[in-house]
Amino acid sequence: MTDKQVWLITGAGRGLGLDIARVALAAGHTVVATGRDPAKVASALGEHDSLITLKLDITRFTDAEQAVSTVIEKYGRIDVLVNNAGNFYAGFFEELSQNQVRNQMETLLFGPMNVTRAVLPAMRSQRSGLIITLSSTAGITGIAFCSAYSAAKFGVEGWMESLALEVKKFGINSMLVEPGFFRTELLSDDSTQYAELSIPDYAAETQATKSAWRGMNGKQGGDPEKLAEALIKLAGLENPPARFAAGADAVETFEAKAKSLGEQANALRDLSSSLSLDAD
Repeated sequence: MTDKQVWLITGAGRGLGLDIARVALAAGHTVVATGRDPAKVASALGEHDSLITLKLDITRFTDAEQAVSTVIEKYGRIDVLVNNAGNFYAGFFEELSQNQVRNQMETLLFGPMNVTRAVLPAMRSQRSGLIITLSSTAGITGIAFCSAYSAAKFGVEGWMESLALEVKKFGINSMLVEPGFFRTELLSDDSTQYAELSIPDYAAETQATKSAWRGMNGKQGGDPEKLAEALIKLAGLENPPARFAAGADAVETFEAKAKSLGEQANALRDLSSSLSLDAD
C-alpha cells in the first residue's frame, strides 16, 4: 500500500468510527466517512481537504454500491475498509422479540457483509486492500444478556476468518478487532435497545442488569482514541494481524477462551477420538 491510503469508514459520525476517521486524517490519509445521516457525520468531523462524507445505511446494499461507486469515481481505489457501524440489542434471549434478533443480525452481520461485498470487486481489481471489521470479545465468548449481539459477532468471526482464506490470493488482507469495554457510545440510549418482552422469571435480573449497564456507560476503561491510533498503526503493516485483542480485558478473554477450549478438547479425548469408521 502507498503511504497515503483511501479509508472508507462506516458509522463515522460518532463513537469509535469518529475517532478512527479523525486519527486517519491526522495520519495523512484520505477518509470517506459514512453514516445514515451524512450531514451529522460532516458536522462531527468538520471540514478537511482529505475528507468526504457519504450516506451509507449498511443494511441497504444499494447504499453500499452507490458509496463505493462514488469513491472509485473520485479516488480510483479503496485501500482500507473499516466495518465499524453497529448497535446493541441487550436482553435475555427469551425476552428479545424475533424482530429485535433479526434487526441485530441485519446490522452487525449482514450490514458488514453488504459493504464488504460492494468493496471487494475494487480491491480485487487493484490486487490490494485491507478489510478491518469490528467484532467484540462477545464474539469470542458468550455473555449473558448479550445473546443476540454475541450471536451476530460470532457470525462475524466465522465469516471474516473464512473470507480471509478466499481473498488472500488477491492481495487482500483482513483483520478482526475484538474490543473489550471502551468508552464509546455503545451503551448509550442512542445505540442500545433493551428487550421488548417481559417474562416474570427474568424480571428481577433484567432490571438489575439494565441498571448496571446504564451505570457503566461513560465509565468504561478503554480509550477509543488510543484504539483508533493502534488500528492506523496496524493498517500500515505489510502483514496485519488476523485478529487484534483490543484492551487488557480482551487479552484476558482470548486467554480464557483458549484455555477453556484446550480443557474441553482434552476432557473427553478418548471418546472424541474413537468415532472413526471401523476398518473393513
